[in-house]
Amino acid sequence: VQLQASGGGLVQAGGSLRLSCAASGLTFSRYGMGWFRQAPGKEREFVAGVSWSGGITDYADSVKSRFTISRENVKNTVYLQMNSLQPEDTGVYYCAARKNSYSDRNPESFDYWGQGTQVTVSS
Repeated sequence: VQLQASGGGLVQAGGSLRLSCAASGLTFSRYGMGWFRQAPGKEREFVAGVSWSGGITDYADSVKSRFTISRENVKNTVYLQMNSLQPEDTGVYYCAARKNSYSDRNPESFDYWGQGTQVTVSS
């Protein structure tokens, strides 16, 4: 199983980025998917999650109304659209896949992880 995250970069506060995570080696439509992030010196934290069909989404309070998670099962890809980015959004963003059809906020419940993509928001 491989999860390949991309789309990170350097952006000014108030800007936008779209992250993508392409999955291979698994039946993508059977997996709940999540995005997590980790800032330097901090623990990995939940950002957003989506169910197998895309019909159920969940967001951390800190990103609600600014970020949107979505998926295209025909492309085996999950996305994270990030708007109104703030310096506190800086970190390495990881996508993760969970054998359960639904997502979860606990990173320990995920089975596979991507390599991460760096997001840096300057003030």
